[in-house]
Amino acid sequence: MRIDKFLKVSRLIKRRTVANDACDNAHVSVNGRPAKASYDVKVGDIIEIAFGERVLKVRVLKVSEHVGKNEASELYEIV
Repeated sequence: MRIDKFLKVSRLIKRRTVANDACDNAHVSVNGRPAKASYDVKVGDIIEIAFGERVLKVRVLKVSEHVGKNEASELYEIV
């Protein structure tokens, strides 16, 4: 699954277009390297998202195309 879609499905970022822009502006990195929106997310990847001054760091636990609101937080864990 593409990283921009994963960020939207996991509800880390509200909209896919916003996730795509965040990747284009180098606010998202995977395993320490800046990620393009087309990066293929794998289980075990460490994703860092820069929200202004704050940085959110999560580990991917599961990759799923469709997830309900209640199960969205099961796709990742905060590191």
